[in-house]
Amino acid sequence: MSAGALRSRELRVGLDIGGTKAHAVAIDAGGAVVQQLRLPTGFGADAVLGTAVAAVARLAALVGCAAADFLSIGVGIPGAVDSDTGRVAHAVNLGLEDLELGRGLSEEFGIPVRVENDVNAAAFGAYHLPSTRSRLATAPGSGADSMAYLNLGTGLAAGLVLGGRLWRGSRGTAGEIGHIPVDPNGPLCSCGQRGCLEMMASGSAVARQWPSDHALPVLALFEAADAGEVPAIEVRDRLVENVASGVRTLVLAVDVELVVIGGGVSSIGEPLIGGVRAVLDSWAADSPFLASLELSARVELVPTGVPVAAIGAALVGQEEGAAQGVAAQGGAAQAGSAEHPVGSPAP
Repeated sequence: MSAGALRSRELRVGLDIGGTKAHAVAIDAGGAVVQQLRLPTGFGADAVLGTAVAAVARLAALVGCAAADFLSIGVGIPGAVDSDTGRVAHAVNLGLEDLELGRGLSEEFGIPVRVENDVNAAAFGAYHLPSTRSRLATAPGSGADSMAYLNLGTGLAAGLVLGGRLWRGSRGTAGEIGHIPVDPNGPLCSCGQRGCLEMMASGSAVARQWPSDHALPVLALFEAADAGEVPAIEVRDRLVENVASGVRTLVLAVDVELVVIGGGVSSIGEPLIGGVRAVLDSWAADSPFLASLELSARVELVPTGVPVAAIGAALVGQEEGAAQGVAAQGGAAQAGSAEHPVGSPAP
């Protein structure tokens, strides 16, 4: 066996498949990202499976091994996912209906595959960041080892990690707080309800309330608000207040020790997290109960540039029993070659 193949015996692959691109990483036994690349995703079952296969094959070539020598493959993908079978039941933005993604990958490479909802995968990756582990290790209480990942992208959803394990709920919908109505007179949501949190605190919410041709519309919103444009200030403040509402909901519902905010909207950085903390503190000033929860101290941002969803997918792929039954059944790349720990972006 080649030196590359021997080295690959300690490597796992994580794929974060999004609506436009797929981000793939190879991580070692310590969680360090040793290689990564991006490919366009495509649309439809054949394109998505083809992208996943190509990403694994290209990672193997970059590492210098056979793809079959990887220990496992984990995939994070949007939509309704059966993590036990690797089946993607429904993913509108990818044009998927009943795609046996786990089976297709395991038949191609002959190694265990686990498929997970993308937000859950990102939650698992965020949970394993050094900053998160350090924070939870020093937190008081028997339930300290708990975290929620609040994903602010085109939509809004959360992933929960309790006691080191993903909590999916009894029917796989744990964390779908984006569909909690917060304004009964608000806009109609795609779920059929009105005024859902997702309609108030997400990239699509900003696009609806603040149309912009800017490449980064949320950034444009914050810049306009900083410049004193009253409509922009109103939209920005509504966004920040509703993100804070999402944080409050997660703590009150599950009492997680930490809420980590990620997703495209989180790239705003300090103006967003600072605004959210300010709102939480203002609520605490009027409520001894909320003050006792120390909400503003329990919220953080994902570090910039860390591919938590791809890393989390790789880590999900190593869970004991990851799709063992499935395994038994059978664009331009951008790579980073330097090793770096979980929580550090690749060069």
